[in-house]
Amino acid sequence: MDFYAQRTSNIRRTWALITGFLVVVIAIGYFLSWYFNNSFIVIVAVVIALATNVYAYWASDKLVLSLNHARPATREEFFDFYTVTENLAITAGLPKPTLYVIDDPAPNAFATGRDEKHAVVCATTGLLSMMSRTELEGVVAHELSHIKNRDMLLMTVAVVLAGFVAIAANIFLRISFFGGGRRNGEGEGNVILLVLGIVGIILAPLAAKLIELAISRRREYLADESGVLLTRYPEGLASALQKIGAYQMPMQHPNLATAHLFMNDPFGPKGTKGQGSAGWIERLFSTHPPIAERVKRLLHPGT
Repeated sequence: MDFYAQRTSNIRRTWALITGFLVVVIAIGYFLSWYFNNSFIVIVAVVIALATNVYAYWASDKLVLSLNHARPATREEFFDFYTVTENLAITAGLPKPTLYVIDDPAPNAFATGRDEKHAVVCATTGLLSMMSRTELEGVVAHELSHIKNRDMLLMTVAVVLAGFVAIAANIFLRISFFGGGRRNGEGEGNVILLVLGIVGIILAPLAAKLIELAISRRREYLADESGVLLTRYPEGLASALQKIGAYQMPMQHPNLATAHLFMNDPFGPKGTKGQGSAGWIERLFSTHPPIAERVKRLLHPGT
């Protein structure tokens, strides 16, 4: 499968996951409305989830940069970073994003912002110091692809839905603990619905988180492939990923809330994940696909 077909396939699968998310949200809303005989609780949960995440979306660049202690990158101090981004943005048909750096020896990078006109690309000083120009082009092309593919918007949708599921589940469990809601003596059908609803509401946050992580991993694969289409040189990004994977230490101030935005897990390799031999449970709960698998896809597409 070529890069264009892979990109189309990944986008289709990602939207299928989003659709599954929406089905879960609708099911939870229906159950809560039935259980509590009151739709107001669901409305409150939706409002809280939406308000929190809409604010985070509009202020995403400022929030993410602040959480990661980033500072502006000037042309004079980071000439290659600036010129590489400028040239690739022109090639991609994008406005040049604002550039920031994080003073950290761990090689990493991320893109943020609500749209193409308000985008930010941020890299660690460790990454900028160890990459050749062709490797840096691969990294920047990867991050510009996140912007071009509107990944920030897609991840915001996922976070909104996951936030709703978590809040709704928490409200249900707290009120049920104090004796709220329907009783079991209302017919066999209601008892079955009640049991299924309770099991579902308890497992829903875990399912929502797994879907969110799956979306994040797919976006990394897609950004790798889209980045190669931009540079026409897969070896550059592959070499950069190998250098990033070889670094065994976490970032100095990793943040769980923004981990999925980074090019690689800012908490560092867990077990043998960096070498691509992680167990299925570790991969299931990982925000990023294994480096070895990403390199293999770049250098040997279709295998």
